[in-house]
Formats: sequence, structure tokens, C-alpha cells
Amino acid sequence: MTERRSVLASTRPFVSALALAAAGGTVAAWIGLPLAWMIGAMLATGAAAVSGAAVSIPLKLRSAMIMVLGIMLGGSFTPEILDQAARWSVTLAGLAAYVVVAGAAGTLVLRRFARLDPATAYFTAMPGGLTEMVIAGGAMGGDDRTIALAHSTRVMLVVLAIPFWFAFVEGYQPGGGGAAGQAATAMSLRDMALVAAAAAGMPIAAVLRLPVPALLGPLFLSAAIHIAGLTEGQPPGLLVAAAQVVVGAAIGCRFAGVPAIRIAKVAGLALGLTALMLALDVAAALVLHRMTGIGMPALVLAYSPGGFAEMSLVALALDIDTAFVATHQIARIVMVVMLAPLAFRLLRRRRPGGVPAD
Repeated sequence: MTERRSVLASTRPFVSALALAAAGGTVAAWIGLPLAWMIGAMLATGAAAVSGAAVSIPLKLRSAMIMVLGIMLGGSFTPEILDQAARWSVTLAGLAAYVVVAGAAGTLVLRRFARLDPATAYFTAMPGGLTEMVIAGGAMGGDDRTIALAHSTRVMLVVLAIPFWFAFVEGYQPGGGGAAGQAATAMSLRDMALVAAAAAGMPIAAVLRLPVPALLGPLFLSAAIHIAGLTEGQPPGLLVAAAQVVVGAAIGCRFAGVPAIRIAKVAGLALGLTALMLALDVAAALVLHRMTGIGMPALVLAYSPGGFAEMSLVALALDIDTAFVATHQIARIVMVVMLAPLAFRLLRRRRPGGVPAD
């Protein structure tokens, strides 16, 4: 009996989170919110977490569901994409400039107005790489809890703001099929096997030490299979919806166990930082739109400092050049994860008293 109670106690936070997430996604879908399953799950579990409820999503389940999203996003890469890739060199170069400007501006604001220490300000201001920035920031003397909370809040704010803006201000409607995937009965056994095979990308990405291996590995392998024209299959819609529920719940559960007063304080910093990053995002999109003729919606999503999976899902749901958005989101994460810690070390050697100088 004692053992059974122990098992129930250990699984209750997970069961509670999943039940709340499913209910939140269902309500959001019924209301007709954009990206309903993920946003509804995120809001429901986030509210529960802030109120003190014990909610959590196991890392293994989150990784498995992120693999599903990676496979699905890889399906947006078609053989025709190779003809467009040359056009993206200018926007990828612009993305590198955006990452540098956004990171520097955010660091300056957090140092000057929030009075954060150099390491905390710098790694909080980086537009991406939540897990990696928390680890690197903590190792270099920063407040890893503030960094984690600020990044989580930024992702939540962007995930909320971007889809609502496109849906209710710009008038975008979810594209046909969009993020819903396809019916399992519409797939041949060959398509199912090829789509499932993309899951092998996760261990490959882990061996290669790619950031977010659960997402990038399956995405790259799925993209290769689709670009080669071997299949046009996608994961079943029900599985995709479940993946969005779990990913949304995982974002909301990040606030579990954190005092409400601390959340409020860091949320204020994150709100200002997010507004700054989105303003720079729109400014960069305007410049690149005039230079390349690529549509503003695709550019805004491509440069958006939200979660990679989340922004790619928004593009898919609204039928906005998902491959373009996903490619730039991948590039942003790789730039931040690979270069931000190195840049911090170099700057600290030049200015031992702080990064940057006040």
C-alpha cells in the first residue's frame, strides 16, 4: 500500500499537467485560437504552476514529442526548395547581424536599467538557446535561475504574441492541413516506415553534439528524405496534436515551484526585453523585405526570438513558407549556442570588470 501511494504521488504532477494541458488545448481549439493545442496547454499549465500546483512533464516524453515535431517540420522541405536556397544567403547574413545587435542591445538594457551582473545580463539577453544559455551562464558566474526564468518567459510571450498578431491583426487563417498533420489511414506502409525512420536522427544528432538533438536530428533526416522525393508523408494529425499539447505543457511547467513574486519581477524584465527583440525583428524584416522581396510575414517569423519549434509551428499553421522559417530558426539557435559563450569569454578577457562596459 505504501509503495502504491509513493507511485501515485510521484506520477500525480505529470498526470495533472497532462490533464490540464489537454483540457486547455481542447478549450483553445473550441474557441478557435491560433496554434490552439500548444497555446491552450501552455496557458493552462502555466496558470497552474504559478498558482503553486505541482505539475511537471517528464523530459523523456517531451523529447519524444519534440521528435514528432522535428519529423513533421522536416516534411516542409521539398525537392523544389533547392531552387530557392540561393535567395536565402542575404537573409541568413542579416540574421547574424540581428543576433549580434539584439544580444548587445539586450545586454546593455539589462545592465543599465535592471542592474544585472555581466554574466546574467549577457546570457539572459541572447535571443535563443534556453538550456545552453542557462548552463553557460551559470558556469560563468551568472544567476542561472534568473536566466532560465527570463528565457522561459520570453518564449511564452513570443508564442502568445506572434500567432495572435498574425491571426487577429493581419487576418491570417490556418492553412489547409497545416499543423494538423494527416490521417494515418492516408499513409502507405512505405510512407509510415520512412517517416518513422527519421526518428533515428536524434541519436545521430546527439553523437554530433548538435543543439536540441531531439528536434534537429529528426528534422534534418526527415528533410533529407522529403527533399530526395522518397515520400510526402507526415506524422498522423492526432500524434502532432498530442506533441503540441506536451510541448506547450512543458513551457508552462517551467514556472512550477518558483515564487510568484520572483516570476513577476523577472517577467517585467522579460517583457521589456521581448518588446526590444520583437521591435528589432520587425525592423530587420522591413530592411530585408526591401532588399530581397521576400514577404514580411516569413521574415518576421524567421527572425522571431521565440522557440524554434514553436515559431516553425506557427509558420506551418498559417501556411507561411515553413522551410524558410525553420532554416533561419535553426541558424539562429546554432549561432547563439555555438558563438555566444565564446564571445563572452573573449569580451571578459578584454574587459575583466564587466561585459559590456557601462
